[in-house]
Formats: sequence, structure tokens, C-alpha cells
Amino acid sequence: MWYTLGYENAPWFFMNSRDARPRAPLGDNCFVLEKGESVTARVYCFDQSAADERGLHDALKWVYAKFHEPPRRRSAPREAVRDIAAAIARDAWLPERHSYSCFVKDLGDRLDYKPLPSITWTNGLSVAVPVLMAAKLLGDEAMRAQAVDCVSHIVAHSLNAKSGLPFLMEDNGAWSNRGWWYDGQNTPGHAAYLVGQSVYYILKAYAWEKRENGAEHADWLAFAGRVVERIERGRNADGEYPYTFSEATGAGLEYDSLGGSWCLAASALYSRVTGERRFLPDMLRSAAWYHDAYIRRVEGYGGPLDIEKNVDSEGVLAYIRAARHLHELTGDDALLDYLRDALYYEYTFKFCYNSPIKVPPLSTVGWSSCGGSITSVTNPHIHPMSSTVLEEMAYYLERREDAYIRGRLEDTLLWSCQCHNTFDGEFGYGKVGWLSERFCHSEGLLTEQWPDGTPASTWLVLMPWAGGSLLEGIVPLILLNSGKIVQPVL
Repeated sequence: MWYTLGYENAPWFFMNSRDARPRAPLGDNCFVLEKGESVTARVYCFDQSAADERGLHDALKWVYAKFHEPPRRRSAPREAVRDIAAAIARDAWLPERHSYSCFVKDLGDRLDYKPLPSITWTNGLSVAVPVLMAAKLLGDEAMRAQAVDCVSHIVAHSLNAKSGLPFLMEDNGAWSNRGWWYDGQNTPGHAAYLVGQSVYYILKAYAWEKRENGAEHADWLAFAGRVVERIERGRNADGEYPYTFSEATGAGLEYDSLGGSWCLAASALYSRVTGERRFLPDMLRSAAWYHDAYIRRVEGYGGPLDIEKNVDSEGVLAYIRAARHLHELTGDDALLDYLRDALYYEYTFKFCYNSPIKVPPLSTVGWSSCGGSITSVTNPHIHPMSSTVLEEMAYYLERREDAYIRGRLEDTLLWSCQCHNTFDGEFGYGKVGWLSERFCHSEGLLTEQWPDGTPASTWLVLMPWAGGSLLEGIVPLILLNSGKIVQPVL
């Protein structure tokens, strides 16, 4: 008789579609019981009635209370912001491109850049806006100038006059939607995930500059308003925004994805910034639709463009933002319920314990998995994007106490402060403040290699968007009133 707890690499060891090998020796990841031997394991089973799939959150809250281990304490939040932001501004800024490189590799005598251009999601605004926020905390005007230049360049040049939507990447002065993700799209065009995200970040930058620096960027607001007008016309009869918009007309081409909720987040923030409430009834209808179709069912598919509409933690992060801003606009308690459900859903991806890491550098630096969120059902590694909604967690706690959300917030903040080099080469590569997007808590995606050919549990490069995700989450907790919510951790 046999029983599997976990998995065995049989009949093949499958790393990814390009790396499949014969099964690993039995001793590597399992054990065999000889005749007469026994082993005992305790398995917890949950049997409860539930109105819908959200009932699983009760089980997960029990698991959290039973098995929780806090992340290690490494850097204080202000130190983490200082080191990460300085590294991005110093080592990743490409002035001739008015943007940041997607990958930066330290070759010893020089830095090697792999831009992979995009206006957001791995480049551009997803880096520039968090760096803009960090510049205020650090009092660094040169850092701020970089970020402002990036946002202004995108606003000035990216708009597709035919569709009324921004092109999503620029390469050697040519604007198009043919980014690194392009071949993964079944229906080419303006991806709503990136259109909505770009407008959201431009609005966030506009509001930040006006409030924190007294700077009025009227062109940023006008750009966002023009795109919001276009995306609001793309909503279908259900209240769902497109997955893809037409390059020729801006019409919706494909739907059926939670990724379109980035458009909802952008429109909600536009209403908050301007006071324009014309689209509010339709936005509330959309919020209810997305909640019923994806959040309540705990099945958020169709987010980022590189995983064939599979379930991914990134899609729900947009809905979390949308629910928060819509609640600020209306004060409706139902939207706080939506926000709570969306946060709980995100926590289904998030670790509450620390995996036993066996592969360096994560195994040698004492890195903790608790507080990090697995990327998706197709990418079995942890990356930092879930840290971007730390402010939304604090927003909820300012209005309702919830011990579960509080614990997850504290875990996420501590996790976010221990993923970067606190000294040159701490993670086996790079400079102070460097971190990549990939943290392998298991054998999954151990594709990076050290110079001797052995596996590495993180990419050995600086990825500015990963650092930007941490900055976006940490800075508001330090600067804004949300700081009082997590004061013991800060």
C-alpha cells in the first residue's frame, strides 16, 4: 500500500516545458516504508455547510491560527524604502528611454540591461509611481525628477489616436501593443489589464504630486480623463470591461476576465480625484458583477497576459483597489464587504508559515515565505505584487477591526522588508537594494543557475518592478495615517 503526502517526481521530473528529466531518485524527495515499518501523520479535515465558495475562508483562517509563523525581521520599513528606491534610481534608470530597465545584471565591471519595454507591468509606471512616492519620503528631488519624466513621456506620446487608448510599449521611438507578452494573446489589441493599470498609476501619480509636492500636472489628468471616457464605453451588458480593446476603434473584442477590473479601478480613482460621478452607477453595477462572477466564487482568472487566462493572484489586486475607491466615493458598507472578500481571496495565495528552503540563496540568508503570495496556479513561485495593497488592508482596518486581516497585513509588511540585499552580494549577487521578482519556495521554477550550474532559488538580477511593488505598499504606511494601524511593526 502507498499514500502520497505532497508529491513525487514520477514518472518524470517536470520543471517546465523546456526541462523534463527522468524521475529523481527516491531518497531526494520522499521515503519508502520497509515491511513492518509505519508512519503516522495527522490530517485535518473540514466538513461544514456554506452558502458559496467563500466558506473556505473559515477553514483558511483556522489554518492561519494553527500554523502561523511570523516572517523574519530584517530591515526597518524606512531602511527598506531607502535601499530599494536608491538602487532602482541609481542602477535601473535609462534616461534615453525615459523609463527603467526590466532586468539589470551585475557583470562586475559594468551593468547589463534588458529593457523589455512596457508602459506598466514590469516597467514604466509600475516602477515610476512607487519611486515617486519614495522620493517624497527620502527628500530626493533627482529621484522624483526621473519618475516625473517617465510619467510625462508616456502621457505625451503613448495615446493611439484611433482607439483613444494608450499604446502599451515603446521601442526605439515606435509605439505599439507588441510587448513581450504579445504572442500570448489570443486576441491582439490594447490589453485592458495594462490600459486600466496605466491610467490608474497616472492618476495615482497626479494625486500624489498635487497633495505631496503642490504640483499640478493638468496634462496627466486630461490624458486619464480621455482614456476613462473610452474604456467606460467598452463595458458589456453584464457590467464587465473588455479583456482586449480594438486598436482600430477602441471597441471591446474579448471579455471573460477579472483583469478588466483594472479599468474599474482606474475609473473609480478618476471619480475620486475629479469628483466626476457620471459613471458611478455603472461602476457600482460592475463592482457587483465582478464580485459575483469572480470574487465570491474564489476564481479570479484572466489577469496578466502571460498565463492563458489561468487563475492568478494579480487579477484580484485590481479589484481590491476598485472596491476601496468606490467605498470612499459612496460610504456603502456593501463595498467594504466586497473589499473584505477580495482581501480574503488574495490570502488564499499567501503563505502563513515559513517553508523549509533547501536551495541558496534563500536557504542561506534566512529568507521567510510567510507574508508572500504565490504568483499563480501556473507559476509556482512567490513574487512581490501582493505587497502593493498594504494600504488597502490598512484602509479596511481603519473602518472595521479584523484580526485575520491585521495578521496578514503585518506578515506582508515584514515579508516586504526582507527580500532585498541589505549589503552588496547578500543574496549572492548584486548591490544594496537589489531584488528580483522570483522567490522559489520549492522545486518549482528552479531554472536560474549559479555560475557552477547548480540551481539558484531567485533570479540573480535587479527587477525594478519587484522593488516598486514593495515601495508602493510600504511608503503609504509610513507617510499617511495608515501608519497608526501597524505602528508596532513600523
